[in-house]
Amino acid sequence: MSNENNNQNINSKDFIIGALVGGIVGAASALLMAPKSGKELRSDINEQAGTIKDKGSEWSAMAKDKSSNIARTVSEQSNQVAGKVKELTTSIRRDLDNWRNKGKEVADESADAYGEITSQVEAEANRQPEEELVEHKY
Repeated sequence: MSNENNNQNINSKDFIIGALVGGIVGAASALLMAPKSGKELRSDINEQAGTIKDKGSEWSAMAKDKSSNIARTVSEQSNQVAGKVKELTTSIRRDLDNWRNKGKEVADESADAYGEITSQVEAEANRQPEEELVEHKY
């Protein structure tokens, strides 16, 4: 998208420069080719210079407006992207913390279960010889 905007800015810039150069060359050639007296020619040149100055001011204002709009749009979009990245980062951290806590819970439960099983096995192992002795006596 930025490449597309960059190409559009370059095309707009090239168009403005071409229009200015074309206008100046056209105005100069029209003035110089027309059969007028020196006083009339100077008057026409002054008028054309004023017109060119006004057009240049208009185009300059238009370029400033467009560039400020583009800057505002880029700023808004970058703020949105930064906000989304921040939200995702927070979400990922929260999920990782939850997984760590669940892992600790599972480890604790496994240790408790292992302890219970070990105790039961030891109790069973200790009880069997006594039962065998009782069975052999009777």
